[in-house]
Amino acid sequence: MDEVVIRAEGLTRRFGAFTAVDHVSFEVRRGEIFGFLGPNGAGKTTTIRMLLGLLKPSAGRAWVLGHDATRETARIRPRIGYVSQRFSLYPDLSVVETLQFYGAAYNLPPRFLADRIRGLLGRLGLVGQERRLIRHLAGGWRQRVALAVALLHEPEIVFLDEPTAGMDPLARREIWSLLYQLAEQGITVFVTTHYMDEAEQCSRLALIHNGHLLLEGAPSELKVMPDLGSVLEITAIPLDHALAVLRGWPIVQYVALHGARIHACLREPDVSLEAIRGRLEAAGLEVRSVERVVPSLEDVFLWVIEQERGFTKQKV
Repeated sequence: MDEVVIRAEGLTRRFGAFTAVDHVSFEVRRGEIFGFLGPNGAGKTTTIRMLLGLLKPSAGRAWVLGHDATRETARIRPRIGYVSQRFSLYPDLSVVETLQFYGAAYNLPPRFLADRIRGLLGRLGLVGQERRLIRHLAGGWRQRVALAVALLHEPEIVFLDEPTAGMDPLARREIWSLLYQLAEQGITVFVTTHYMDEAEQCSRLALIHNGHLLLEGAPSELKVMPDLGSVLEITAIPLDHALAVLRGWPIVQYVALHGARIHACLREPDVSLEAIRGRLEAAGLEVRSVERVVPSLEDVFLWVIEQERGFTKQKV
């Protein structure tokens, strides 16, 4: 499982004066679920398109399954599957006709294809939907069909660009159960997501922001980063005023809402909880609780992004 199947070295893509991906380097090993996280416009899809040979890098190189992603795309494509954010399905075909069409495009033997379609319909919860036209399917169901298409030819790597977008929580869990099964079979999954609960389920994660790769590692490793300050969970009323007060304190690195609670990361970890409570109460807030908590992945990501913003400001 230590075999590297994806390698990016200094991968860069510019569109005129705008740099969408800036010298990104990482490795993905066989059988991993590798999570690629970042806000919209961070560079996730551009990176995937370069790995697939759909977009030529402005600088740097990438290898997929040992082949140059730019020069040897014909040797890579039969061995990978891809579900883009806007996967194009023919609206006038039914679900089963769609799978038959793409199976023929992959030159799959008829008997193998029939067995494969039957298995994927069951695994992706599409039984009973076989004769429905793609045009009549909701977004989440279309995503399932797109994933089935990507898995038809038993690829070694599957690239999934936000595969659970538009799905309800139960459908999301079912898809991730399937991704675990794929990884157990030695299939590598490269997935982008905005959901923190999905990020927790990845073998390793990389965080990209403004085209820069800021963070990489297993979820358990990232939560114990030595430079991350003390994280407090605060319940105070009124909530908006509490946010404003905390954001105005120099000792607070960042503030974020977690439901009805506030998470605040302190630059000075030794500040007592009593001092924090007293300062909030002095600002006219009703403070119900102040306690130290184990950082969540969201805390880690927000902290890293704040560090990057501060570094950018210093450079400017």
